[in-house]
Amino acid sequence: MYNQMLTYDMKKSGDSPLYLYLYNEIKNDIIAGKLKNGEKLPSKRSFAEHLGVSVITIEYAYNVLFDEGYIYSEERRGYFVCNIENPFLKQTKITKKVDFEKNITSDEEIDFPFSQLSKIMKNVINSYDKKLLAKPPHAGCSCLRRAIAEYLSRYRGMNVEEEQVIIGSGAENLYSMIVHIFGREKVIGIEDPSYEKIKDVYTLLGANIKMLPLEEYGIKTSALEKNDIDILHVTPFHSFPAGITANAAKRIEYISYMKKKNGFIIEDDFESEFAIGSKPVETIYSMDKSGSVIYINTFSKSLAPSMRLGYMVLPKNLLPIYEEKLGCFSSNVPAFDQYVIAEFIENGGFERHLSKMRRKLRQAQSKKT
Repeated sequence: MYNQMLTYDMKKSGDSPLYLYLYNEIKNDIIAGKLKNGEKLPSKRSFAEHLGVSVITIEYAYNVLFDEGYIYSEERRGYFVCNIENPFLKQTKITKKVDFEKNITSDEEIDFPFSQLSKIMKNVINSYDKKLLAKPPHAGCSCLRRAIAEYLSRYRGMNVEEEQVIIGSGAENLYSMIVHIFGREKVIGIEDPSYEKIKDVYTLLGANIKMLPLEEYGIKTSALEKNDIDILHVTPFHSFPAGITANAAKRIEYISYMKKKNGFIIEDDFESEFAIGSKPVETIYSMDKSGSVIYINTFSKSLAPSMRLGYMVLPKNLLPIYEEKLGCFSSNVPAFDQYVIAEFIENGGFERHLSKMRRKLRQAQSKKT
């Protein structure tokens, strides 16, 4: 039972929607231990009256917390705080396997924003002119790196600066950068099963890898404990081919484990932007406070397989190493592509595209049920 009504200053929400502000406040209290395992949250109606907001605001906040595994519900009793230190207690699990032969980027289902991008392409040619002929900086064009940093802050709640964003020609290119940054002697832990190209690229480059078996919530705790891993490569949302989504408890377990090892996590976040819940699933990068997470994403999934453009966000302490080991290489993504995607993000087109695709997924799911 809660001893007193939770109190949050909703006037501090700023430009953020009220339910997202409330979600973050409750989530932070759970992570900090201010709200204990099994503690009952206020009813939606009484909480709304206390905070001076609508019941819908409370409901949306609770739904996001529930989706991410911070709270659980019991019929006719209400919502309770999960034990986020124990990945096997009151977990929210998503174990449905992903059919990558019929996924959102297949030829039949793709909904590419042709009209929007054709206008942007014409505008880029007219606006940038001879700049398109210049060799882009090795880490990527500044306009795209800045647009991605702002997008991640606005849409994903990630605290990212432009200098941390590194552009590459898809996930495989970024995997190879990882090996060059850390060297072949570091042990990289990979989910088993996992996307085969992760293992293929690391093996081809001579990296030392360990396969870590999955269970229904993510990598087995016993596998983490008995292997000496320097770098943990995980796909926390809809891992392929298992289709497993790690909830808050498992993600915190990953962070705690690698903190003890003084290592790094590679968060391969190829599909969470298509989460059909209230908001995209929170990234491990956002949850981590120690600067030990490398975030990877690609437009090949969100736009089209032919769009060979991805990016990674490096912790600031790795930027000097990146410059030392990879600063001599040229960018392998054409400047034109980078300018087009930058403008697509800056004018809000990318986020509108994601919202449209998520709406279609929700409609498709509702038809199945």
